[in-house]
Amino acid sequence: MISNISYKGVKIAILRLDIVQPIIQGNKYYKLKYNLLEAKKENKSILLTFGGEYSNHIHAFALAGKTENFKTIGIIRGNKPKNHTITIQESINNGLEVYYLNRTDFRIARKLVNNNKIDDFFDLLEKNNINIVKTNCYVIPEGGTNNLALKGTSEILEIAKNIDYNTICCAVGTAGTIAGIISSAKTNDKIIGFPALKGNFFEKDIEKLLLQFKNKKFTNWQLKHNYHFKGFGSYDINLIDFINHFFKQYNIPICSIYTGKMFYGIFDMIDKGELSNTDKILAIHTGGLQGIKAFNEKNNNLLKV
Repeated sequence: MISNISYKGVKIAILRLDIVQPIIQGNKYYKLKYNLLEAKKENKSILLTFGGEYSNHIHAFALAGKTENFKTIGIIRGNKPKNHTITIQESINNGLEVYYLNRTDFRIARKLVNNNKIDDFFDLLEKNNINIVKTNCYVIPEGGTNNLALKGTSEILEIAKNIDYNTICCAVGTAGTIAGIISSAKTNDKIIGFPALKGNFFEKDIEKLLLQFKNKKFTNWQLKHNYHFKGFGSYDINLIDFINHFFKQYNIPICSIYTGKMFYGIFDMIDKGELSNTDKILAIHTGGLQGIKAFNEKNNNLLKV
């Protein structure tokens, strides 16, 4: 579904992944789609993944497991809190079995999985008194990003095949969505990514993902690093005011983690003349709306969407 808006004469077609799928929202549907099919093919009964306390991936993963009749396990970054966040509690309500892992071991575990050292990963879990029957377990990386995720996210633009655009904008987290989009976009499309957190590693991550997936380099993309607002959980009043005004103006909810930063960046680039009415923009609304509840739980209902 497409929502059409304009800002200062620049037309923006919003690809509404937040409402395309009724259960598993946004880009997470595409990232999990082929992973779940592979888990079934391998006759696995358990799905395991990683994430933070406010992770959209964890939330969607639990729903996907419930829908497809898998047992789900989430390894959550940090020490076990006194009370679960609303994201984790809703995931538990959807059947997720939760284990917390200190930040140091979480980073090690994530790296082991990313490097396909699965036996070492399970050894690390066992040392932390997390005992899982690994023969029945299908492991999905943090954010769901792997080759099978890119196979799914490379299908996103098929929904917009009847839309006239030459510029694609997308938020960037673990880079699986934008990498899939880059791999399937037309060579003359301009693709702009808006990282949701600070870091100089995104370009290398995207290049690595594309080489693994398509064994080639792509040059028609760039990242804008000045709209991360200092990271996932960070914000300032300018971002909050923008999100609230955007919803009031267009009746489209966006979050403070991903889509809010992307649209803030798009509008700011238009203000600065970096985007103009010669740019026919397709903005990917990647969903993540459960994050609004989680943000408001933590920040006294600042978001009015």
